Amino acid sequence: MTEYPVDVAVVGGGVIGSAAAWRLAARGRSVVQLEQFEPDHRRGASHGTSRIYRQAYDDDFHTLLAGRALPLWRSLEEVTGTSVLTLTGAVDHGRPETVLTRASTLGALGIDHEVLDVPAAESRWPGMRFDTTVLHHPAAGRLHADRAVWALQDAARRAGVEIRHRTPVREIHGLASGVEVVTDVDVIRARHVVLAAGAWTRPLLANTTVRPAPVLPSLRTTQEQPAHFAPVTDADWPSFVHHPGAELDGEGVYGLGSETGVKVGEHGTGPVVHPDTRDHRPDPDGVQRLVDYAATWLPGVDAASAVPDSCLYTSTPDSRFVVDRAGDVTVAAGFSGHGFKFAPAVGELVAGLVAGDVRAPVPFRFGVRRPVVA
Repeated sequence: MTEYPVDVAVVGGGVIGSAAAWRLAARGRSVVQLEQFEPDHRRGASHGTSRIYRQAYDDDFHTLLAGRALPLWRSLEEVTGTSVLTLTGAVDHGRPETVLTRASTLGALGIDHEVLDVPAAESRWPGMRFDTTVLHHPAAGRLHADRAVWALQDAARRAGVEIRHRTPVREIHGLASGVEVVTDVDVIRARHVVLAAGAWTRPLLANTTVRPAPVLPSLRTTQEQPAHFAPVTDADWPSFVHHPGAELDGEGVYGLGSETGVKVGEHGTGPVVHPDTRDHRPDPDGVQRLVDYAATWLPGVDAASAVPDSCLYTSTPDSRFVVDRAGDVTVAAGFSGHGFKFAPAVGELVAGLVAGDVRAPVPFRFGVRRPVVA
């Protein structure tokens, strides 16, 4: 029988890789996690102070998956003593058919929610203006991104995971049984590899020789341009998604409160970039659109106070994730700017795929053509 130093090598130290490492170790697996950059770096998609947690989606599948993530986030907080999730409630507003479809999905699943008219919503949240139809659901809010990644890695270490930062993976080779992971430091032999490398997934797969080979959809990496605005009132700030089609033209806009102000961003409008060469520079036109949006729709912030940030989206054509297994390789990729909230549930799914306990859900399988989600 072949001897392996570890059961599973997890490639990637962002929120998905860290969640996968934690849930694998919770099942008793020996795990090494490999991250190419230093701790707390800002080169990927998992840094910052805020991400939306919500359960309001158009379909049962994503709504239920977000619901499964909630107790896992709470379990993570208990294990590590770190607060990562604050429930503030969330609102969707704008195009009625979109908002009411989400309300219908929540209602069919028995999830608490209410539909409000604009005057009622603006009375409750005076820092915001609302558009046409408003859906509120209380089991939603914000995640602190940096603390979440830290806590996931802390929980993983407590469960026995060896985490190696500053350890780029260059190649992955299939063996007669198991895999060989080539880093800048050494070569690791493992029974299985989990590839959760974000924007670096496609380049790394080009240097992977395993059979059967994972067949991914196209992955598009963009540099996105959110900004933080200083609040001018003590108003409560729910997380929000403003859907285009009523008074808002163009792309949808999201926002949420955070420790560094009210974060506002367009969804998926940034330029295509390579993760190793992007410039991190603010896009003046993108920032101006957010300033204009804040001046019109967010009376509770100082629209002139915008502090730009940048982050990466790595997106599939339909905005659904890829989480599937091929032989001794499991891939978790393409989280399309809305995957952070699902991370511990995706980690649990990855652990099940590695163990062979489950098959990938149809929406996440390699090669499946699927309707677009938002």
